[in-house]
Amino acid sequence: MTGSKRLTQHDIAKLAGVSQATVSLVLNGAPAAMARIPQDTRERVQHVIRTTGYVADPIARRMAKGLNRILGVFTYEPAFPSEQADFFAPFLLGIEEEAQAQNYDLLLLTGAGVGRERKIFADGNRLRIADGCLVLGREFDRAELKRLVSGNYPFVAIGRREDAGGPVPYVGGDYTNGTRTLVEKARALGHEKLAYVGPSGSAESVADRWRGFADASTAGAELVLHVDEVGRPAGETLDVIVASGATAVFFIELADAVRVEAAARKRGLSVPEDFSAIVLGSHVRAERSHVQFTAFDIPREEMGRQATAMLVRRIEGAAPIEQILLTCEPVEGETLGPAPFGSAKKRM
Repeated sequence: MTGSKRLTQHDIAKLAGVSQATVSLVLNGAPAAMARIPQDTRERVQHVIRTTGYVADPIARRMAKGLNRILGVFTYEPAFPSEQADFFAPFLLGIEEEAQAQNYDLLLLTGAGVGRERKIFADGNRLRIADGCLVLGREFDRAELKRLVSGNYPFVAIGRREDAGGPVPYVGGDYTNGTRTLVEKARALGHEKLAYVGPSGSAESVADRWRGFADASTAGAELVLHVDEVGRPAGETLDVIVASGATAVFFIELADAVRVEAAARKRGLSVPEDFSAIVLGSHVRAERSHVQFTAFDIPREEMGRQATAMLVRRIEGAAPIEQILLTCEPVEGETLGPAPFGSAKKRM
């Protein structure tokens, strides 16, 4: 074949002396289909493909398989730029790396509405542009999650999710065991009066931390303080910590731990000499504090990678629902030490 005309499967079939359907089967390479084609026929088609330099039209191949090779990514909170940008960036990095490895493009689906009013199923919904969707967010809209579960559109949640009319496919971090390990480390260092700064529900990631804390705090440990919110003024939080006599304080949010530690220094208190501070998560920007907090690592990039691979399995092979929790390894840090002999309250 000569000239600038693009070769087609019809041209390859004519040169190889086979049907166009046979060329298509050889190009797609499905094992079951290939087994039905005699070896000499396969070799003849492959020889013509090599010698002519034929390259399959990627758009035509996508259409033939019914795929756009596009993965949607939806976040219930703005991913960038925003105060959550640091939180989402590692997930997105893992998603991008795996999507590239799987030869898929990414489409960021922002939905309708602003902030907490974002919706997947909004007017003019564009989910079907993508072959499937990854869904991120600290908290999901339960009605939308139930609709996704009951439908036939492939999706995977990043982060553990409770059933929503059926099991939810997800890849998450094992916050329960990560928290339990840190509490056990504190108990081994003699801490019996514990404080917890953060809510106990309602998002799964919050409930999992509380469950791990409660499970490991039985038999000898006393919860002397529970601040059931985040973002309180650091001075107020420090006041109640000191008044409670807690020797180990567990923070859901790194920002709270940073501010309380700074407030303690201003009052002449020292972490971990006066009380230990443990963060139930990992640093994203550790440079915001001069202190490396004892914590556990959230494998955000790996969660993004594995969720993307799971989504591709669901798209291409109709894989059954999987639920994967990745280990959150302890981060040693420098804010967990032996329990002091006297409480900070007594030394003030």
